[in-house]
Amino acid sequence: MHLPFWLTTALLFPVLLYQGKQARRTTPRLPEAGGSPCGQYGEGNPARRILVIGESTAAGVGVRTHDQGLASQLAKQIHERTGKSIAWHTFGVNGIRLGALLRELETAELPEADVVLLSMGVNDTTGFTPRFRFRQQLRELRQLLAPQYSVPILLLSVPPMHLFTALPSPLRHIMGWRARQLDNLYISLARQFPEDFRYLNYPVVTDPELLARDGYHPGHKGYRYIAEALADRVSLTNQGG
Repeated sequence: MHLPFWLTTALLFPVLLYQGKQARRTTPRLPEAGGSPCGQYGEGNPARRILVIGESTAAGVGVRTHDQGLASQLAKQIHERTGKSIAWHTFGVNGIRLGALLRELETAELPEADVVLLSMGVNDTTGFTPRFRFRQQLRELRQLLAPQYSVPILLLSVPPMHLFTALPSPLRHIMGWRARQLDNLYISLARQFPEDFRYLNYPVVTDPELLARDGYHPGHKGYRYIAEALADRVSLTNQGG
């Protein structure tokens, strides 16, 4: 147990509860992206198949259609930089926590992929998922996907929620503290089990020009910005050959 965090949270609980309710009441709830959740840049058999799974960023919240979202933008960037055909597929559920995502994936029909990215953490941060449980669920995710995907899962860093100015203080600072704890867990797992996980950090998206109208999720430019930052590392990642 991370005692300083829980003591601080307990002391501030009435304020955090009020601010959390206010934030949910005043923040626009944007829908998931529409359109096809898959596509390809380039002709012929793809050299790489990218799969993004996770919460709102995988679900394309903040843009109208999935081809504006993270998986598509990442595939596009890699295609433009390498000249190779790149396929993409995204599977996300807005507002989901990792435990619920595991249950969704048990019955999901996922495509072939040699690059698998996980975009999670925000809802487990706001839901105060215990760190030991989050870690256990990540290991369960690896076991669940192992028969279909032998490649390491690329863990996208948990967003630094203390910089989410759409959230009031002290709520955003407590959320940022918790997000750093889960992000550090990602780093620890990637170091301990490099055959199962790899950690990918990406730049903070705080510029209003990059955000959707809720001031919280990336917009079209925001997803492109993240993709530009990740493309070279994903393209060069050794995914088991």
